[in-house]
Amino acid sequence: MAVPLLAAAIAVARYPAARAALLSVPMPLLVGLNVSRVFAVLFFILAAAGRLSGPFPYSAGLGDIITAAIAVPGIWLAARATVSGDTTLARWNAFGALDLIVAVTLGITTAAGSPLQVIDVGVGPQAILHMPWSLVPTVLVSFYLINHGIIALQLRERSAKGRALGATIAGQAA
Repeated sequence: MAVPLLAAAIAVARYPAARAALLSVPMPLLVGLNVSRVFAVLFFILAAAGRLSGPFPYSAGLGDIITAAIAVPGIWLAARATVSGDTTLARWNAFGALDLIVAVTLGITTAAGSPLQVIDVGVGPQAILHMPWSLVPTVLVSFYLINHGIIALQLRERSAKGRALGATIAGQAA
């Protein structure tokens, strides 16, 4: 999971063309991609079937579903550059990223046999360790964390451009 995150961070930091390419992805698209996180309802189904246990499936599932639901109006906010809309988007973005970090932390700390296990919850996140579910931590979590990072960078750039435009307008009025 860490390899794609590290590769994306290095690419953004060292290669201006990579940074420009990632920042050119339309923000409404980036926000809209989070709508698919609604499929985290499958965590509840796996928990009901006894294949996941502990706080992981409920925390990860609920956080993903909330993130997906708010992404729907977030697409509209992303298409408009307003201070209040961008503040709302930044809060949603932080929530979505934090949800992923908490889910990974709960998965690691409840996994039976993990050297980092601190909570014994029976089967824990065992289903996530096997295909096709292993694609969630190895591919999707990294993808969505990178996605949230790009949105954060775009919001920061949009805010800086707005401040610069405001300063220019104020300078012309004086």
